[in-house]
Order: sequence, then structure tokens, then C-alpha cells
Amino acid sequence: MTQTPIKIEGLNSNGASNGASNGASNDTSNGASNGTTYNVESAVLERYQAGARQVEPSLCCPVEYDGKYLEILPSEILQKDYGCGDPSRYVNAGDTVLDLGSGSGKICYILAQKVGAKGRVIGIDFNDEMLGLARKYKGEMAAKLGYDNVRFVKGKIQDLALDLDRAQEWLRDRPVTSIEQLAGFEAECDRLRQEEPAIADNSVDVVVSNCVLNLVRPQDKTELFAEIYRVLKRGGRAVISDIVCDEDATPAILNDSELWSGCIAGAFREDMFLKMFEEAGFYGIEILSRESEPWQVVDGIEFRSVTLQAFKGKDGPCWERNQAVIYKGPWKKVLGDDGHAYERGQRIAVCEKTFNILTNPNGAYAGEFLPVEPYEEIPLEEAKPFDCSRTALRHPKETKGLDYRVTVTNEDSSCYSPDGDSCC
Repeated sequence: MTQTPIKIEGLNSNGASNGASNGASNDTSNGASNGTTYNVESAVLERYQAGARQVEPSLCCPVEYDGKYLEILPSEILQKDYGCGDPSRYVNAGDTVLDLGSGSGKICYILAQKVGAKGRVIGIDFNDEMLGLARKYKGEMAAKLGYDNVRFVKGKIQDLALDLDRAQEWLRDRPVTSIEQLAGFEAECDRLRQEEPAIADNSVDVVVSNCVLNLVRPQDKTELFAEIYRVLKRGGRAVISDIVCDEDATPAILNDSELWSGCIAGAFREDMFLKMFEEAGFYGIEILSRESEPWQVVDGIEFRSVTLQAFKGKDGPCWERNQAVIYKGPWKKVLGDDGHAYERGQRIAVCEKTFNILTNPNGAYAGEFLPVEPYEEIPLEEAKPFDCSRTALRHPKETKGLDYRVTVTNEDSSCYSPDGDSCC
């Protein structure tokens, strides 16, 4: 009796992949979802497989890149890149960067130049043809750069822990033809996630993506944002370029497979795009760029490119160390991600964690707040939990000390020259 292989999501029975750039699979058992009458994943897969073989101009938004980073890139990579923004411009030397849905490798090879020999770049994609294109030029690019700091991983962007090349190797030698064998494969995938993750927890400085998040199935998007958060280091950033819309997509748009694979039907509503980052635990969420003119208009709904930045690191204990911050303005009052209000010019009491976030010169709020440190530092091991219910204002004596009675006159200051003339 011949056993029929069980179909594994994203892998054929022989372990061959059927990936798409967004981490979609060709498993039609998923069927239509969220009101669509077609399989979202198959539509995306087919469109981007075709885009790896032949240039698909309709998948591109006009994007201006810094030309100096394009000079050494192979023409095939440039021609078969599909994006809507340039998140690479917000990356710094020495960063470890993860590119979600890396496609032809264009952004990765730009990043390789920006982060330098001390930085690292990881591209993750699920489309074998796109991965093949990106990997084909890896040696050539390393020779041009004089260092090799790029690697490409096969995986889903909503499941960044699972290295699908490793899973595929296991499956090749163990065809799955029964429920028991399927359970064994799933156990191996769980082991790989735990013991040999493709992208480990807290391992990346910056996560970038260029017009890929919208391609993920709606039911997987919450997990997608959770995965971005998981792999970032504390203080790390997500810099994401994607397509957003100003209104909810109509049923006609959702039921058009060409519009889904073309970055339209799966676009985030503009306000909800930011909300997804907030709900995942990010702070300092900021729109870095937004195209004033829509890329496309369908049924009266405008679709345009935005680039957004969000930070990880507001979780954790709050310690009282008598620190305060002063919001500089120009607004009369601003509201923080934690719900605390900061009035212009007022000394606002904050815990150590919030103090560091608000005064970090490289952080989300750089230049917005003035730090007020206590005259006598409270060692962290002696700090007590911060009372979030306390009065928001920090009295100056809390930072100076209750017994502070120093008097400094003008004559004692360096504002006077030796001949007695004021230099003020």
C-alpha cells in the first residue's frame, strides 16, 4: 500500500520549499481568510516567484536611494528589487541589522556598506528564488567590500526563530506520511526554535523592512510584531517602510488577489500601523517619512508609502533615584507612551528607566528633555521602587538634598575678570 505524504506548510513532502518573501506558504488548506475568496499566501508566492525570474515594474514604488551605495551593486539585484522606501538610511556604523523579506538582497548590500566591517547584516526570506538571487552575489559583494558581513536565512518573518533550511534538511531524510511522523517533525521544529534559533532573542540592533509587512496574512500579523520585538536588543529599533491606506479596504479590494500581492489589499490603515507597534510594546513610535501624494488610489482609497521608527525597552522595574526631567517645549504639555504628562519647563519626577529613555542622546526623544540629576547619587542597589502615584513635580530639594544650604555669590564665580569688570 502506497502512503500519501502529508503536506507540511511551506514545504513539499520531499522538503522542497515553496516560499514567498512575506513568509507565506502554498498550503491551500489555509483557504481564504478575512473575507477573501482566494488563498492570500499562494497569491503572494506566485507573484514574487515571478518577480525573481523577470522584472515586475508594478511591484515598485518610486524610491530615491543614495547613489553612492548603489554603485557596486549588480544590475540584476537593482532591477529585481521591489520596495516602497529606504529604511537603510536610518542605520549606523557597527549595527547588527535584520532585514525582513530581504528579497533580491538590495537593502542588505546597502546596509553592508553602512554598518561596515564591525557591523552585521542578516536577510531573511521565504522565497527560494529570491534567496538564490541574493546569495548568488554574496561572494562578489564581499570581494568588493573587502569584508563579509552579510548572511541570508530562510524563514518566515512571523516565525523568526525557525531556520527553515535546517527544518528542510531534517525533513528530507524523514518523509512525513503519518500523524505520528508529523508530530515528530513539529517537535524538531520546536527544538530548533529553542536550541538553534535562526534569529535569537535580544540579538539585533535594528530591524528593517521594505514593503513586506503588508504581505503577511492578517491572522499572522500580531505574531509578526511580537517577533520583531523579541529579536531586538533593549534600546533597539524597528525602522519599517510599508504601504498604508487612509481608509479600510473595501471587499472588492480584499477579494482581488492581484491587489493583495501588489501591496494594496494587505496594506495597514495608517493609524492602525502605529497602533500595532504600540500594542506590541514599542515606544517612541514616530513617522519618519510619509509620501504626500498617494502611490495608488483604488475605489477612492489612497495608498501611500510611510517609514516608521519604533523603540524597544520601556518594560522592566522602576527605581527611585531622585531624578527629574524638564520638557523643553515648544508644546505646552506632551503625553508619554506610559500615560505620564510632561509640562513645559516643569521638573517632572521620573524613575531611572524613564530618565534614561527620555535623556538618551541617541534615543527616541533626543533633545526634547533636559536631565536633572540629584546632587547625591543613589546607588542602584539602594534604590527603592518608584511610586508612580506620587505628585508629578519633583521639588528642587529632592535633587539638591534637604540639607543643601550652599551660598554662591557673584564675586565667587568666574563671571568676574581680575580687574573687577563683569564679563556678563
